[in-house]
Amino acid sequence: MTKTIQTAMVGVTGYAGAELARLLLHHPHLKGKPPVFAGRVDAKDLEHGGISLTEVHPQLADNNGAAGLKLEPFSWELLSALGVEVLFLATPHEQSREWVPEALERGLRVIDLSGAWRLAEADHRAVYAFADDGTELAAATQAQAVYGMPELHRERIAGARLVANPGCYATSIILALKPLVAAGLIDLRHGIVADAKSGVSGAGKPPTPRTHYMYAADNLSLYSVFSHRHTGELLEQIGIGQCDIMFTPHLLPIPRGILSTIYVQFKKAQTRESVAGVYREFFAGSPMVRLYDKALPQIQYSVRTNYADIGFQLDAGGTRAVIVSCLDNLLKGAAGQAVQNLNLMLGRPESEGLA
Repeated sequence: MTKTIQTAMVGVTGYAGAELARLLLHHPHLKGKPPVFAGRVDAKDLEHGGISLTEVHPQLADNNGAAGLKLEPFSWELLSALGVEVLFLATPHEQSREWVPEALERGLRVIDLSGAWRLAEADHRAVYAFADDGTELAAATQAQAVYGMPELHRERIAGARLVANPGCYATSIILALKPLVAAGLIDLRHGIVADAKSGVSGAGKPPTPRTHYMYAADNLSLYSVFSHRHTGELLEQIGIGQCDIMFTPHLLPIPRGILSTIYVQFKKAQTRESVAGVYREFFAGSPMVRLYDKALPQIQYSVRTNYADIGFQLDAGGTRAVIVSCLDNLLKGAAGQAVQNLNLMLGRPESEGLA
């Protein structure tokens, strides 16, 4: 596709929203058509000339007109009048549940960064307690959703009308485990342990007692033990059962980044080359995954990039492995992966505007 399309974004005020705005504003295929930034803009703000994008995020200021962009009061009529074709939602889960069906009805293609449409199974969605779950409209919308992980669903994403962008923890763990599980290497009877740690931005922009500096600094803490919302994504996308994995998230006292340490046991002894070969074959043609040969990934290598970094080490007998997976939770774990999905939907190179 060569035509430059008009995009729109709702939810620019958050951390992931800021990164998504930055990527879209500098995307080479979208030059000359900056996104429409829509949201809640009250009458008082409009009386004073509206809200400037760079007032919300000064870091987005450049010499190409970003300072002149404003947040527009959201309406479907606005999107229609401006010819919007692809809508990004970086909104709360409940807001996306409400808006996505109407967006699809109006002919828009949607990339939703929330957890509203990621989960196909009702038992896994129960953690969100969606008020509309089980209704005919919700079921019809869910049936159109494609889980937006290019490394797993590249072809389906290209033709999708609704892409449900994955969670950040889920991205890190799924990419590390899916190749080995799909190849039948892992002995699930021994279970998988996924010990994952994320920077504070993973909790979102609204402050909570847990994310205050006095709590998070010089500290390391667990949360959502056995109940994290991303667990269902792991089960559905890796193809394992609830009892096959123990996933425990931790809060790191850093702004951004995820490091997942994953412990597995193989059905039979493996060599480093046999495991590396599985990863290389699975991720052939996946430009946003980097496989580490000897060293193990670290957060500092992937932060502020859209790469998912994966490395591993085997024990002396080749029957057990420690897998390390790192990514930036705001990029490959959110905004960058959303742009990957946009590229696929537009028939563009998958890494365009990212690498």
